[in-house]
Amino acid sequence: MANAASGMAVDDACKLKFLELKSKRTYRFIIYKIEEKQKQVIVEKVGEPTESYEDFIASIPADECRYAVYDFDFVTAENCQKSRIFFIAWSPDTAKVRSKMIYASSKDRFKRELDGIQVELQATDPSEMDLDVIKSRAA
Repeated sequence: MANAASGMAVDDACKLKFLELKSKRTYRFIIYKIEEKQKQVIVEKVGEPTESYEDFIASIPADECRYAVYDFDFVTAENCQKSRIFFIAWSPDTAKVRSKMIYASSKDRFKRELDGIQVELQATDPSEMDLDVIKSRAA
């Protein structure tokens, strides 16, 4: 199952937790980490449905790369309750070059494993995944 480009496998829990978020709305967000020694993507943290966007942002390390999925609820201009599932590739400028390369080369394959992502966001700076950015991309 490993990707030829990066050699990263995807732990089954990654897909299972994503399916729970998508179909049962069990979680507000999931943060994924590449475990270099085991050469696989693992679930690092899940957020309860009651957790806020601020809780989500606070869960992402400031100077390490991560993948994250966030279930964003919003109300449209027509007053309809909607939800969008965001995939966020967090690659801060302060992260190690090797780490950024591994995350970049593994991203597309990992994202394909998570069927149902509606919006993708690349972020290298916290301002690029600000709540206003999420709101503007959700509509």
